[in-house]
Amino acid sequence: MAKQTLILLYGGRSAERDVSVLSAESVMRAVNYDKFSVKTYFITQAGDFIKTQEFVSPPDETDKLMTNDTVIISQQVKPSDIYEKGAVVFPVLHGPMGEDGSIQGFLEILKMPYVGTNIMSSSIAMDKIATKQVLETVGVPQVAYTVYIEGSDLEAAIAETLRKLSFPVFVKPANMGSSVGISRVSDENELRSAIDLALKYDSRILIEQGVVAREIEIGILGNSTVKTTEAGEVVKEVAFYDYEAKYIDNQITMAIPAHIPDQAMDKMRKYAAKAFQAIGGCGLSRCDFFLTETGDIYLNELNTMPGFTQWSMYPLLWENMGLAYPDLIEELVELAQEMFTKRESHLI
Repeated sequence: MAKQTLILLYGGRSAERDVSVLSAESVMRAVNYDKFSVKTYFITQAGDFIKTQEFVSPPDETDKLMTNDTVIISQQVKPSDIYEKGAVVFPVLHGPMGEDGSIQGFLEILKMPYVGTNIMSSSIAMDKIATKQVLETVGVPQVAYTVYIEGSDLEAAIAETLRKLSFPVFVKPANMGSSVGISRVSDENELRSAIDLALKYDSRILIEQGVVAREIEIGILGNSTVKTTEAGEVVKEVAFYDYEAKYIDNQITMAIPAHIPDQAMDKMRKYAAKAFQAIGGCGLSRCDFFLTETGDIYLNELNTMPGFTQWSMYPLLWENMGLAYPDLIEELVELAQEMFTKRESHLI
């Protein structure tokens, strides 16, 4: 039986490009090479598509994917050159220009199945403000927040924040993930500086009430039928679970399953499925919650392309449910093909 081609798109133009490389390398090592062959394409920081390695058997431990530091520009191809009939694309891309619906639209124009959420759900979930506005309509609980849009009245936004929220608060670019550009602030001066930092990454800024809470995460898998995992917990060894702690220093441990009351676990799983369906999700997502000491639950974020590094929460959550990493990839490919067939059938 001929192997199916799995195309890994990785890198990208966002500030999360380094995470993408780590995720893609983990996926390429986890693939079942009895069923798949793998082709990889690197998207540079400048947005160029570079044809990189191909694998028909498990790569050596020394094999590393191309990065911006090792790019071979002579291998540049047209973006449409990734097309291959019967192939499925796994866009292992995080952040803007990868997780926001743009690459999904490109792949739909090419008529290629792809892993993950569609154009609409990707773009909604990528924008933290839009996500909150959608989830409010279906009754999913969230922490209090205010918004600053570049070009609007900054003083009015700060005044509203001081009136509605209490320090500490978190300032976040609306369209960035992996803790890039996020600040924890304790006073008005820090708030202004944090907004300036966030504006380097986005023109839409979310300001959220800080809460003393445990960080609990739920994995989601499926299309019209949605499955959720038991919860996992990020056990922090640092004050703020930032980009460096997550991906560079790896100063975190995880408790899977999380040691939380069954009632809280059940509520989170139901909220996760409801949120996923509310944004029109398909394929996969990871839902991040806060659980306070008093038992309050708040949905913090929906990640439509969660990290796939060897220490990432999402694959570990499914491993706890009995779905091994290679089998998870295979199921994601099947879901991608199912959604492709459904999208094509709707074009009548």
